[in-house]
Amino acid sequence: MTASAASSDLPLDSLKQWMNAHVAEVSGPITVSKFPGGQSNPTFAVTTGDASYVLRKKPAGKLLPGAHAVEREYRIISALGAQGFPVPRSFGLCEDDSVIGTPFYLMEKMEGRIFWDPTLPELEREQRRPAYFAMCDVLAQLHKIDPVAAGLSDYGKQGGYIGRQIALWTRQYEADETAGRNEHMDRLCRWLPENIPDDGDLTTIVHGDYRCDNLVFDASEPRVIAVLDWELSTLGNPLADFSYHLMKYRTPPGLPAGMSGQDPVELGLPTEQEYVQRYCEQTGRSGIDQLEFYFAYNLWRLAAIIHGIKGRLIRGNASSDKAGAMVKYLEPLADAAWEQASLAGAE
Repeated sequence: MTASAASSDLPLDSLKQWMNAHVAEVSGPITVSKFPGGQSNPTFAVTTGDASYVLRKKPAGKLLPGAHAVEREYRIISALGAQGFPVPRSFGLCEDDSVIGTPFYLMEKMEGRIFWDPTLPELEREQRRPAYFAMCDVLAQLHKIDPVAAGLSDYGKQGGYIGRQIALWTRQYEADETAGRNEHMDRLCRWLPENIPDDGDLTTIVHGDYRCDNLVFDASEPRVIAVLDWELSTLGNPLADFSYHLMKYRTPPGLPAGMSGQDPVELGLPTEQEYVQRYCEQTGRSGIDQLEFYFAYNLWRLAAIIHGIKGRLIRGNASSDKAGAMVKYLEPLADAAWEQASLAGAE
């Protein structure tokens, strides 16, 4: 992870005092710089004389109810780390606004590689397929963790996850009047809840935003050493989580994590069918039905997230200088979501 060279406006003396009391005695000066990512929760590199951390905080200003829950992020990475899952080590949570202005937590700064392009152009061709299967296997590992054993039995509700997510993001989308409306988003808000597959009561821990740029790979090997950005995690349907990760195969290039229309075999990547088979083998499933619905749902959900970024940008409290670039994806994602819904029978 590479932080911006620009200095942060965080109150360093107050932060240092909190770290001395709750994390570790800070030796030497403390410096903070903001990462360019982190569209929802601002993220900073914190360096002391002998240690480096990452700080995640809520954005300043008026926030939508239930959004930006850094407290939940801290809880999930702490619990999963105890289960041997690859997450950064957590060091401390601060819920006192008086320290730096909003709640925040500190975690380990992972040294490795983050890939933003799902075709992995930074890797040699022979390393791309193993890297993809490493991503797949780590997500399968997450879905196999027992929430009760991890102390997360109350981290979300049992069953009905997709319906609740559709209701949640419909509310978020419709409540953010600043960002305006989109015809395909409106149509999907009506079509999706009426066409949810019968997924039973299957419930696991889900990440909610599992894609290559939220993973840290080893500096030299095609191996995932940490999964980042747990803001959207909960207990939910693993097929919704996996299909969100899988939708890179159906998302047009230029859109977030999109590579449809490209030949994965030529790129040295597994095909969509091979990737589905790998996940099913790792989780003991025979297959996944109604993928087009899941793709429509996930593309719509991502568009709803970006719709929120658009609203924050207009209101002046977007957490990243890349918010404007993200917002341009809203309409293409809504269009792509409706295309998948049409393949699933929407009219």
